[in-house]
Amino acid sequence: MPWRRRRNRQTEAAAERILLRGIFEIGRDSCDVVLSERALRWRPIQPERPAGDSQYDLLCKEEFIELKDIFSVKLKRRWSVKQQRSGTLLGITLFICLKKEQNKLKNSTLDLINLSEDHCDIWFRQFKKILAGFPNRPKSLKILLNPESHKKEATQVYYEKVEPLLKLAGIKTDVTVMEYEGHALSLLKECELQGFDGVVCVGGDGSASEVAHALLLRAQKNAGMETDRILIPVRAQLPLGLIPAGSTNVLAHSLHGVPHVITATLHIIMGHVQLVDVCTFSTAGKLLRFGFSAMFGFGGRTLALAEKYRWMSPNQRRDFAVVKALAKLKAEDCEISFLPFNSSDDVQERRAQGSPKSDCNDQWQMIQGQFLNVSIMAIPCLCSVAPRGLAPNTRLNNGSMALIIARNTSRPEFIKHLKRYASVKNQFNFPFVETYTVEEVKVHPRNNTGVYNPEEEEDETASENCFPWNVDGDLMEVASEVHIRLHPRLISLYGGSMEEINDSKVTRETI
Repeated sequence: MPWRRRRNRQTEAAAERILLRGIFEIGRDSCDVVLSERALRWRPIQPERPAGDSQYDLLCKEEFIELKDIFSVKLKRRWSVKQQRSGTLLGITLFICLKKEQNKLKNSTLDLINLSEDHCDIWFRQFKKILAGFPNRPKSLKILLNPESHKKEATQVYYEKVEPLLKLAGIKTDVTVMEYEGHALSLLKECELQGFDGVVCVGGDGSASEVAHALLLRAQKNAGMETDRILIPVRAQLPLGLIPAGSTNVLAHSLHGVPHVITATLHIIMGHVQLVDVCTFSTAGKLLRFGFSAMFGFGGRTLALAEKYRWMSPNQRRDFAVVKALAKLKAEDCEISFLPFNSSDDVQERRAQGSPKSDCNDQWQMIQGQFLNVSIMAIPCLCSVAPRGLAPNTRLNNGSMALIIARNTSRPEFIKHLKRYASVKNQFNFPFVETYTVEEVKVHPRNNTGVYNPEEEEDETASENCFPWNVDGDLMEVASEVHIRLHPRLISLYGGSMEEINDSKVTRETI
């Protein structure tokens, strides 16, 4: 309801201190423009008309943009071949972050036309001062780029879409191209990060998860903690930005609500930051890695198969692996222990302050049997094949994980369950599917009869004594019990809450 929004904004404007007031041409209208502490407002200057003239009232409606939606300002000039140093001044251009449909953001411009050098210089300096006052907006970023992501498109995505926007916003960048698996881990272990405000990963889920893991390991090392055995990890010092340039982009999709490069870039530029829950994966008390989601059983087997066919395109590899894993569908004999989520305020406050979770007052539960798939997810895991999410009831930072278990059933019934993820129907509405909201999980394979050999007939023994896990799109092979523990709000990611963004509107959609 734009009219109500304008009326409320006019009431608020009366209490705001005016910084500048002047006349600019906006569109084709000469406008009375007012810059206050929180917004830029303008109203067309019209000749006087009789009071109560409805057409006059309609023409003179005030429009505005909030200052927090502006991310850059430039002097607008007309250039010619003869003018080598500075062109003819036309006015000021504001670069604005707008919300589109389906959680997308877009960059747009607003031209304030005035030919006076002195007038524009005063306004330009004031806008620059305002933009410098937003504390969360990064001024310098470390960029980690995986050139092999998806169809080797990450480099093109960065230099054609991301870098121009970062330059426009005046953000300095230092780019490192990741040359091998584990490069980000080794780089961030020793890299000097003091001069950066954040780290940005351009790649898919595997790259993003590796960078997040590396940042969290770096934080533990800086805090003097033993990284092999971490009970209560400390928070990562720098926020992480995720530019979706992979085949699935589950992490970026869950964070932004859409796997959109410009949206992700604008979240970084605007300094929209969310604290996100992270899991630790450990075995026999030893930390394996940090992560956001995991699948054991069918999900792990499918990834292990796909890794054998890296020469295929990502979509072909995924589809082939799914079909082959379904053809060899088999259940794992497991014992699963879990700690149900306790939402009481005192328990959550105690745990947020770093108290160990597994105390004597907590009630562990245990189930056992034959399981086709086990999913443990701290984020919704949105993706193209599951637009509602693999764990649609999970949030980014609600202090809990979704434990989703598919018990042994027939192949046709399991396929029906998988197909439901792509539809609007409830994918959990099957008698063999169980869901729990938990804080900790232990998955213990009870024997080695289900140990996975991706190509038994080819006598490949690399995984002979290990079970495959899919952790954020990365293959993790473990021979024994895996303990997954949730740690609330452990890492900051660039990507403000959509409720926050929904309130960030521009009343003039034609800008």
